[in-house]
Amino acid sequence: MELWHIIALALLQGLTEFLPISSSAHLILLPSLVGWEDQGLAFDVAVHVGTLTAVVMYFRKEIITLSQDWSRSLVTRRQVGDSRLAWAVLWGTVPVGVAGLLLSDFVETQLRGTLVIALATIVFGVLLWWADARGARTRDEHSLRWKDVLIIGVAQAVALIPGTSRSGITMTAGLMLGLSRQAAARFSFLLSIPVIVLAGGLKTLELASATTPVAWDVLLTGAAVAAASAYLCIHFFLKLLDRIGMLPFVIYRLILGAVLLGFFV
Repeated sequence: MELWHIIALALLQGLTEFLPISSSAHLILLPSLVGWEDQGLAFDVAVHVGTLTAVVMYFRKEIITLSQDWSRSLVTRRQVGDSRLAWAVLWGTVPVGVAGLLLSDFVETQLRGTLVIALATIVFGVLLWWADARGARTRDEHSLRWKDVLIIGVAQAVALIPGTSRSGITMTAGLMLGLSRQAAARFSFLLSIPVIVLAGGLKTLELASATTPVAWDVLLTGAAVAAASAYLCIHFFLKLLDRIGMLPFVIYRLILGAVLLGFFV
């Protein structure tokens, strides 16, 4: 891979992993537009490691607190500090983990088409607009009940459909449940940590069984660029979210979906 291919794809992954605009749609659109070959499994693993590094570094203080309180809750068998939120993140990951194990082959073989991605980009973009417009936006992530966690967790499982956007649909579910924009985004980002670990772990296992030689310079560059872009994306998204709302991302999704329908279907 040429250097600018590496940088472009890693930037794209870092930005779209956390914005509610669907990374899968972009990673199909860019190579199709410029005629690039598939970047390969090893590169996918590398950029996932990069985005994981970014979200862990950004929420490092919260993660330490959540981990400590969760550990204490195991020992004392009662809620301690932020242990409720830590459990919410773990339980919210279960639906996508189960769905991934049961449906991954079906998704890969039946739902990777451009038409599915384009329609999901549009439909779930409209749903995001509706949730943002109608949501009460009065709750924070610490107020989540187990029913709320289940709903957001199931929504995250729906994001296995390419074009849905994991961050987009979890924020949509959070907004529908009355979370503020900031709370919906923060919980979505915390939920991404175990999901990226699971997805990256599966890809790593696939990579370990492959015989293709590893270009470590390409992987390290991709991981570093993805980490930097993802970190900046999280920072500025949270900083600007209350000011700009979800509408710009909804409009962008509608345009992207129309482009996919018009040029690639």
